Amino acid sequence: MFVSMLKSKLHRAVVTGCMVDYEGSIEIDTSLMKAVGIVPYEKVLVANLANGNRFETYAIPGKKDSGTIALNGAAALLGKKGDLVIILSFMLMPVSKSAKHHPRILVLDKNNRPATKKKPALKA
Repeated sequence: MFVSMLKSKLHRAVVTGCMVDYEGSIEIDTSLMKAVGIVPYEKVLVANLANGNRFETYAIPGKKDSGTIALNGAAALLGKKGDLVIILSFMLMPVSKSAKHHPRILVLDKNNRPATKKKPALKA
């Protein structure tokens, strides 16, 4: 049996731009994608802390070290520049390995630079 587990999380990313006239996606600084293991065109869940919107889209790589977090297409209607978002990706894994799994989490500062790395506390 498999379970869906959190793979990656970019926490408190600041939206740097929105462009409705685009086919759709979220553009993420390539350095941030690499840091948490999000690959180009991977499906991600985005939670907007400013308005409570949650939506799925796919990640596209932005310019390295730019701090870019841009909502494109329909997603651009679910947030605005300056909103704080959480970007999550998930993976399937055997239940037998899930107890030892630790997602890659990066907490960002107001400039979308790594503030801290965090492992969630698991309590049995």
